[in-house]
Amino acid sequence: MATERGKSFEIGERHSVTIEKVAHGGHFIARHEGQVIFVRHAIAGEVVEIEITGTGSSFVRADAIAIKEPSPDRVEPPCAFAGPGRCGGCDFQHISIDRQRQLKADVIREQFSRIAKQDIDIKVEEVGKPLHWRTRVSSATDNQGKIGFYASRTHKVVSVQDCLIATESIDYPKLANRIWPARSRVEILASSSGEVSVAIADAERGSKARLTQGNILTHEQVAGHDLQVSQSSFWQSHEDAPEILTSAIVDFIKPGDHVLDLYGGVGLFTAAMMDIVGESGRIDLIESGSSATQDARKNFADFPNVHVHVGEVGRTLHKISKADVALLDPPREGAGKDVIGQIVSKGPRSIIYIACDPAALARDSSYLSEHGYHLSSLRAFDLFPMTHHVECVAHFTRK
Repeated sequence: MATERGKSFEIGERHSVTIEKVAHGGHFIARHEGQVIFVRHAIAGEVVEIEITGTGSSFVRADAIAIKEPSPDRVEPPCAFAGPGRCGGCDFQHISIDRQRQLKADVIREQFSRIAKQDIDIKVEEVGKPLHWRTRVSSATDNQGKIGFYASRTHKVVSVQDCLIATESIDYPKLANRIWPARSRVEILASSSGEVSVAIADAERGSKARLTQGNILTHEQVAGHDLQVSQSSFWQSHEDAPEILTSAIVDFIKPGDHVLDLYGGVGLFTAAMMDIVGESGRIDLIESGSSATQDARKNFADFPNVHVHVGEVGRTLHKISKADVALLDPPREGAGKDVIGQIVSKGPRSIIYIACDPAALARDSSYLSEHGYHLSSLRAFDLFPMTHHVECVAHFTRK
């Protein structure tokens, strides 16, 4: 039960509220009797009936279950499994795609204003179709072995017959017709070359997946280079992300540069940069994942200007004394103060930061500002349509 600054709430309570602005994480803000409530399935400006779904010492969560005064941006969700209590994979199916991008831009601006104390102007760029874009899908199975996805913030599996954001090559309806091992995680991926693989693991976090369909290795083409990607290695989920993101960073690289590719994975960005830096340049790729570094070493075995280091970025950067450019694509929690400090100690003229969480990017931007680096450009790409997620590419230069 939540009791902070006003009314206490019980799960299942219903109230009529006016929706205010969008919040980071796919929610919208509403207020009732002095309490802030984070509401899913709503849009700013609407009057809705909500049902309380979660309470805590500092938050209340709810779903909009009836729309009394709808926004002009409200649409019928294309997916039959989207909505309160249903599949939790998509946050914004009920919002027009143009408004989705506006809301994501609002979140980026708010995070930079609140955390980094910077006022920015940003537009989230459209990159492709809003459906059938996802090449990597993590599903779950229920007690009867039916495949689906978890409802939001629960361990309840909602069985679905199709996933409209999965690429058509995955053929999710065919997978949904099968009976799977109960209470399992099903990892499905499709490469740009048409290869599809499926691996199954126990539902418990950290359990190792076993391949049941397809090959353990798939292949991707980047800047004319063939990259192997193991089933357990990270790869961008949007089918157009490799091209979009590499094109956004290559103009910051020069022939002869010494580049740090941090959290480099199997080498997506290294493949895009190594022909630019040339034989007189050098790329040091640092990655902690064992599967990804094995792939990276295979991918760049014939390129003496690429050096792959296995280890956590924060514990490995000390091996390198200086660099011209640092590129980092950290996990959702960002790089953090220590890693940012180590990066700037190398004296790069440019720091290129790829981020999937605007809050972490804003925080790390403030650290970079403290070290004398200026945010010279920021682009945002709608690489996760129908969800609240957004990908940013920030370029920092020394003041």
